[in-house]
Amino acid sequence: MAKPATVIVIWLAATLALPSFGWLAIAVAAGGIALARPKVLARWWKQVRRARWLLLTLWIILAFGTPGEALLPVPWTPTDAGVDLAGLHVLRLVLLLGFLALLFDLLDQNRLVAGLWAVASPLRHLGVGLDRGVVRLALVFDYLEHAPPRGTWRHFLDFDGEGIPGPDTIRLERLAWSPRDVVLILAALAMLGLLGALP
Repeated sequence: MAKPATVIVIWLAATLALPSFGWLAIAVAAGGIALARPKVLARWWKQVRRARWLLLTLWIILAFGTPGEALLPVPWTPTDAGVDLAGLHVLRLVLLLGFLALLFDLLDQNRLVAGLWAVASPLRHLGVGLDRGVVRLALVFDYLEHAPPRGTWRHFLDFDGEGIPGPDTIRLERLAWSPRDVVLILAALAMLGLLGALP
């Protein structure tokens, strides 16, 4: 299995490359995730369900707000360019949720924190304190993965600092970079470049 830092670097590269993906690239990437790791699909679907209102809102804004020819000869209809752009952006976000589901499937919380710490460790030379920031970021990821039950926001109004969910300790596993990690990252970058070049 790849080291946590390698997985996170590849995930970051995929996330940054995502805006360049067209329809075919999105289909290939989504199919690749489904074939390589079928058990991710349930987690991916769960995240898409949670984001459904955001995705719908984005689609409506882009479909109706993008200039172009009216899709139907009736008032208040979306434009053809708007529907195309809205569909593309929504599918990119759905694929981003797939990347996130894959990240959570490959790394448990301890490995995620270790990977974040390793990737961010060069910032130590600039005087940036990493420990608290990395743990907070890992807790944000954990919150995204395990959303609280409905109505939990009301408890924040009466918050007394007791009973905060989350792990008591986090173990960091420090692993050195190896040539295999570099090869994996370069191969992933080449694959992302090919996907970005697809229509």
